[in-house]
Amino acid sequence: MEFTLLGTGDVAEIPVFGCDCAVCFAAIEDPHLARLPCSAMIELLADPESENLESENSSARRVILLDAGLSDLHRRFQKGEIQAILQTHYHADHAQGMLPLRWGKGPQIPVYGPNDVLGFADLYKNSGLLVFQKPWQHGERRQILGLTITALQLIHSKPTMGYLIEYGAIKIAYLTDTVGLPAETMQYLERLWLDYLVIDCSYPPQLETPRNHNDLNMVKEITQQLNCQQVVLTHIGHELELWLQAPENQAELPNNYVVSYDNMTLRLPA
Repeated sequence: MEFTLLGTGDVAEIPVFGCDCAVCFAAIEDPHLARLPCSAMIELLADPESENLESENSSARRVILLDAGLSDLHRRFQKGEIQAILQTHYHADHAQGMLPLRWGKGPQIPVYGPNDVLGFADLYKNSGLLVFQKPWQHGERRQILGLTITALQLIHSKPTMGYLIEYGAIKIAYLTDTVGLPAETMQYLERLWLDYLVIDCSYPPQLETPRNHNDLNMVKEITQQLNCQQVVLTHIGHELELWLQAPENQAELPNNYVVSYDNMTLRLPA
């Protein structure tokens, strides 16, 4: 199994349109420094002994997307590769990639998301090859492509779920978008040892509590109560990245914190 962060930016992405700060200027000069909308993928290799590998709809590459916010999903992946989508919520920057994807050809793609009656655009009405599954309840566990997935309630302006992903002994919590964590989610995670906590950290430390996304102070408060091998910051805005350019600010990050970047692959235990 491989876990890759496809996008690590906030809704404005990096570079931010019209911004001439040092971070955005650098990302214009070097596209490798850009940040696309926050999303990830889990990649599983198919069993070479599988009889289904000869099927027209099968693929040696099996992908589970965590959010479909990248607008070019229909060009990034081949038919049959995307085998499930775990949708955290239905804001445009996390769901817009499903708009062209749904009109594609090939096997149906199950979409697992929160209980949001509005969804995004007309996806529910005109779903094409997308098959929207029964919405998650907090703490609900499902088996998806050999992984154990648990939905965890988050705090956001739309119904939002984070996900605990278990593969053998490996545990990864993917928690975005959120501002803080509900008590029931903290209680669930406190009893676990996490190999990785991938968490929304949109802003540098703020004087007041942010409205929809974590700042660094909130992430520190959360992680002080959890057992994490490594904390991976994602959903990063240009203000946070600019703040981190100062060495004294960089030094404020605990030793087990990592600032993510687009296409970063997490090292998983054997």
